[in-house]
Amino acid sequence: MEPIIAIVLALIGYALGSAKLINQGNEALVERLGRYHRKLKPGLNFIVPLVDQIVMEDTTREQFTDIKPQNVITQDNIYVEVDAIVYWRIRDIEKSFYAIEDLQGALTQLTTTTLREIIAQNTLEQTNVSRAEMDAAILDQLNNITADWGVEILRLDIQRITLPESVRKSREEEQAAVIKKRALITEAEGEKEAAIKKAEGTMASVQIISQALRANPDSRDILRYLVAQDYVDASQKLGESNNAKIVFVDPANSSEMFQELIAESVTQEGNGKKNEER
Repeated sequence: MEPIIAIVLALIGYALGSAKLINQGNEALVERLGRYHRKLKPGLNFIVPLVDQIVMEDTTREQFTDIKPQNVITQDNIYVEVDAIVYWRIRDIEKSFYAIEDLQGALTQLTTTTLREIIAQNTLEQTNVSRAEMDAAILDQLNNITADWGVEILRLDIQRITLPESVRKSREEEQAAVIKKRALITEAEGEKEAAIKKAEGTMASVQIISQALRANPDSRDILRYLVAQDYVDASQKLGESNNAKIVFVDPANSSEMFQELIAESVTQEGNGKKNEER
């Protein structure tokens, strides 16, 4: 019985030693007698104890590497600090183990170097405006190299570009100047439009008054009263200002002058109509 028990125990030990469970999302590499043998997929796998050895188990899920802030000089000689994150995934676990010694370190160094190189080819303005295009260029350049490592770079996000204090203040002043310029242009356009509306209103008023005078000459007394009332209102407004210079004008003379101008306008309109009738 003892030999049988020993055999059973040996078989159980062999089974336990040969059974390997690989979690979902992971893969493992097996070497036989020091050489690559095969790849283990997720689930229950069996190897030969003492002959086979699992040398690596890693995830094939998406991973990320945080690139520490880097000091980079742009094409227009401005120093900036760039902070980025690179997202990647192992596509071929065999290459990722045998083709590169330190995968994480190599990815960090390669991304840092490529990031500096691409930014150095662009001005500060291009770096801020064309960030998506710059990310795509960095991604293509990285994948050309990491394909030999069995790794695919999924995306690279430039999180922050920090400018020097002097450059930042200059850009803020420039932006403030642009905003002020726009405000002045808008104000000037508003004043121009208001002046045009006021002139149109004055012309319409003169036309209405001239038509009234032409239809009823007795309405000149009413016109004289309106002119005198405007004169009184203007005098009161000028008197309220400490810095205003008041100029006194005779209401009677001013009304007569205004009437003469309107009469002349009426005469011109009458002549124009006669010419049209002819």
